[in-house]
Amino acid sequence: MENLIEYGYIGLFLACFLAATVIPLSSEVVFIGLLIAGANPIYATIIATIGNTLGGMTGYLLGYLGKWEWLEKYFRVKEENLEKWSRIVKRYGSTMAFFAWLPFIGDLIPIILGLMRASYHKVLLFMSLGKLTRYALWAYITVSGVKIFGQLA
Repeated sequence: MENLIEYGYIGLFLACFLAATVIPLSSEVVFIGLLIAGANPIYATIIATIGNTLGGMTGYLLGYLGKWEWLEKYFRVKEENLEKWSRIVKRYGSTMAFFAWLPFIGDLIPIILGLMRASYHKVLLFMSLGKLTRYALWAYITVSGVKIFGQLA
């Protein structure tokens, strides 16, 4: 993680892209580290949102090109869980992409939306909005915290 912080905005983009795939990585650590180091919160939020959204859309593409059987075989997801997710996706559709930032299930949401052939444009829109909201909140909390603790020191 520290190595990615050293690469500035490029490291942030890579961390956010990779974290949105099935690779276990916390983009928030790099994001917050850069903000504490003095990065521009607006630029960092935009770059993090783009990187994380592109990573999530990669999952969507993999799902779109994939098959339900692969989730069972390679990820050991039980058929009843797939049926449950299928019903949820049919009910809520592309708006579920807003929650692709959630830990654990967030990486699966785009894959399942791809498997269900949800609208690419709607998935992109809702996923971008969700990830932007998340990073904007982290930026606000971090910058506010740095200001508060800077005044206390």
